[in-house]
Amino acid sequence: MSAVLKHSETGGHQLGKGEKMIIETVVVGPLMVNCYILGCETTLEGIVIDPGGDADKILSAVSGHELKIRQIVNTHGHFDHVGANRDLMDAWGVGLLIHELDAPMLECADVTALKYGLSAENSPPPSGFLRDGDTISFGKYHLKVLHTPGHTLGGCSLYGEGVVFTGDTLFAESVGRTDFPGGSSAALGKSIREKLLTLPDETIVYPGHGPTTTIGHERLYNPYIAN
Repeated sequence: MSAVLKHSETGGHQLGKGEKMIIETVVVGPLMVNCYILGCETTLEGIVIDPGGDADKILSAVSGHELKIRQIVNTHGHFDHVGANRDLMDAWGVGLLIHELDAPMLECADVTALKYGLSAENSPPPSGFLRDGDTISFGKYHLKVLHTPGHTLGGCSLYGEGVVFTGDTLFAESVGRTDFPGGSSAALGKSIREKLLTLPDETIVYPGHGPTTTIGHERLYNPYIAN
């Protein structure tokens, strides 16, 4: 059984009572990206979100959970979030999902990284595209794709099971930069207000960099969000 990407116009799935999703954070690369390993304890199926580098660290963490990774997902196309795509796709024989608007970044990660004095490997092309309202399923778990542009044109967040993975859209008491190509402070604010702050306060936020937080905390204390 593989990770399933379903295109849908309906709402997301609810957390099943008594179930526990494996969530492990592996901080990778020189820009300290949070790569997330998600898994189902019952089926041992899993996905990996934003493998920005250090493929060996990610492979070791996945092996520790004995997971069968079914899909790699990039929340957006910046080089620091996609650097280990190729190595992991080759190791697991799996596909890659990203929003269509960010897919062109995958083939120029090396050039972009050089502008910052860093190195990154270009990614293979995606096997499919994320769309707002899609559902990514693995084992018993389901995450709804929320298109949250602003940091990039195709930035996405993944919501379900009481958690949301926000990429570089929303951080603990901060938000993503909008001064890169494709960035827009107006679009970012709209994404946060209409897609993220509408989630329950107790929703745990797993951002692309830095510590976890909650939607409720950010609603009250994030100085970049206009109340």
